[in-house]
Amino acid sequence: MNSPKTINDVATSLGIPERSVLRYGSDKAKIDLNYLLDLPERDSRLILVTAISPTPAGEGKTTTTIGLADGLRQIGVNAVMALREPSMGPVFGMKGGATGGGKAQLIPSDDINLHFTGDFAAIAEANNLLAAVVDNALHFATVEIDPRTICIRRAMDVNDRALRDVVVGLGGRTGGVTRESGFDITAASQIMATFCMATSLTDLSERLSQIVVGADFEGDDVTVADLGVTGALTAVLRDALAPNLVQSLEGSPAIVHGGPFANIAHGCNSVIATKAALGLGDVAITEAGFGADLGAEKFFDVMCRQAGLAPDLSIVVATVRALKYHGGQDLADLEKENVEAVRAGMPNLTKHVRTLQEVFGQKVLVAINQFGADTPAEIAAIEEAMGELEVDVALSNHFGEGGEGAVDLAHATVRALESPSHTTLCYSNEATLEDKAQTVVRRVYGGAGATFTRAAQRELTRLQKAGYGRLPVCIAKTQYSFSTDPKVLGAPSGFDVPIREVRLSAGAGFVVLISGSIMTMPGLPKRPSACDISVSADGTISGLH
Repeated sequence: MNSPKTINDVATSLGIPERSVLRYGSDKAKIDLNYLLDLPERDSRLILVTAISPTPAGEGKTTTTIGLADGLRQIGVNAVMALREPSMGPVFGMKGGATGGGKAQLIPSDDINLHFTGDFAAIAEANNLLAAVVDNALHFATVEIDPRTICIRRAMDVNDRALRDVVVGLGGRTGGVTRESGFDITAASQIMATFCMATSLTDLSERLSQIVVGADFEGDDVTVADLGVTGALTAVLRDALAPNLVQSLEGSPAIVHGGPFANIAHGCNSVIATKAALGLGDVAITEAGFGADLGAEKFFDVMCRQAGLAPDLSIVVATVRALKYHGGQDLADLEKENVEAVRAGMPNLTKHVRTLQEVFGQKVLVAINQFGADTPAEIAAIEEAMGELEVDVALSNHFGEGGEGAVDLAHATVRALESPSHTTLCYSNEATLEDKAQTVVRRVYGGAGATFTRAAQRELTRLQKAGYGRLPVCIAKTQYSFSTDPKVLGAPSGFDVPIREVRLSAGAGFVVLISGSIMTMPGLPKRPSACDISVSADGTISGLH
């Protein structure tokens, strides 16, 4: 088993000169953006890791991504990961951190799960600076804005349901213009999405300038450029745009940068991070949040469409436990063998695999994240079902054994890359926004179609007429089901996806369609994970899940 290195040694292993390593202590760093932009093109392979619909049993997608990188490096493949930064909302809420687990973890995990290098803080500050400038323009009437149309909300990286809807501008004449507003979690903010889609500082500045904050009384868009603060926002985000370099427990390099959620945003790490991994490694491994219906669909239809990326292979992570849960087995009984429950849950995995094959043109490999209670008969049921789709299945015990436990998965990955994907997209740029939504619901979710409230339909029509019709759509939906009902497991069909709200994310280059009861500011559970965290006298943090 390999062991951790100093961050300088990790950079050196990738050929990064010391002058381009911006260290944050001995175990994390940023990579100079200018150095990355000057890297020559490389004949690298891109792997997307996605998963079945998540369950309380856990699938271990990030753990599998890290284990795969460790396993590939065990067999001599120069693999580099590109992953999202964790949000502190889930860390202190219910889901916990996002640095893997067991012997397949990123380090320093506590730092990464909390403030890391300050990127989330910079994104929140830029977002809130913009919100303050908008309210200032209202107060002094320096830019004509209809307060009823303002669509910029403040952001913070904490789950707080009490801030979903607020009234700002209280306190009399000096307190600003009173209006309704609200907060989003930073990972769901437009600034986060814009940041993650940028390819350079110049591109970031251009994207920021295009952000629409509202409309004037004639109905024309008011943008960041109209407010005159493009430069200020770019300055706040300048240093954050350089991607972060860390490593796994075995010293495998990981570029961790950007962190939009996949259920309420586009769910992919920054374009800069993925392109950096491609420029520095022979194999770049990235992941998209939650199941293939959410993160993977947005990875292809939003990120690949704009950034010109095309995965050579898509890996779907599943567990025997999760398939039994989709098959109707009680959570308390998932350790018991139940081949019929595995078979009953297989439609969920099959639907995700077929979507990747038929909609996105992917070569697919299924990775089974193994647990001790898995039985040969249960594994055989998965292999039999996937064999009908001509999809290979690889077992991996990276959680317990690290890279050595992922060597079989690594070899299967190398074999799969011998006949790579031919990436396609779900819909064309020319389709209307409404047609794009209908296509995603029918082709990716398996539903009957999308329905729209009157307000959502009006906004779609307005955006189409205003010239935003060529943008892709980003549907905010529950992660637990193909439908908008989190209790409907497996692979349902014939359902409608009700779209209640439409938000333009002009800087990021897509239109967000909010479905069902999904919230862009989560709440804390009855007993949040924050209650489990303690710090010792020497500063050691314990209790981070």
